[in-house]
Amino acid sequence: MHVPAVVAHGGAGAGPHRLPNIEAAVSRAAEILEAGGSAVEAAVEACVILEDDPVFNAGTGSVFRTDGSVLLDASIQTSDGRMGFVIAMSDTPNPIRVAADLLDEDINGLAGDGARLWADQRGFERATVEGRPPHEGASDTVGVVARDATGEIACATSTGGCSYRPRGRVGDVPLPGCGFWVQEGVGVGATGIGEAITKSLLSYRVADRIIDGSGLGDAMRWALDEIVEDGAEIGIIAMGSEGEGLGLSNRTNMPWVKWSGER
Repeated sequence: MHVPAVVAHGGAGAGPHRLPNIEAAVSRAAEILEAGGSAVEAAVEACVILEDDPVFNAGTGSVFRTDGSVLLDASIQTSDGRMGFVIAMSDTPNPIRVAADLLDEDINGLAGDGARLWADQRGFERATVEGRPPHEGASDTVGVVARDATGEIACATSTGGCSYRPRGRVGDVPLPGCGFWVQEGVGVGATGIGEAITKSLLSYRVADRIIDGSGLGDAMRWALDEIVEDGAEIGIIAMGSEGEGLGLSNRTNMPWVKWSGER
């Protein structure tokens, strides 16, 4: 048996005043895990709470693109090798649920109208996402890494994209190895400037470093100091097969919360 645990963030730029919002999501994940629920269920339901919270750039709080559209990305991956991600979905308050629906399918990812059609065919809510005006960076996206009593790890991430970016722009959140990666008992989620995260293949490289023997903190600090381009606001959360999760950022304003159960 493994110790259930969860760690979640509210974006590299959201600020510490968002901690209570993240605590609500982590509390929900903890309830699920304590009741014997799976890491996938815990990560998804915690992510849904954050998507439903309009203060974050995910789900209902997503920012407008330059053409006024609101387009949603989300991803989920598990330590048993499953993966699902959706890109640039419209009219989808909870894209993480659609991404999770792909975990047991032969395909991993869907984009745009195709993703929305898939969601329609499976009864996922279609509703207008009102969104909000863009602001500098908009790096207040959300992510959750959970571990259940079986040792399974799941990483769920969600975003409305980045302010002042065109329709169709793809950031790090739905790209494997960039905004998320789970492998060999290690789960990593990234947040911040998507282009910098993508160019550095950040989540994969942090996970690989941990698998090679570095501690969570050492691997995350290495990534922030050595492989992320100078000046890019970046945050990382990570969890291994044992112990608590950890969050780290190259700024002081990334809100993150962790929880760990008892053996």
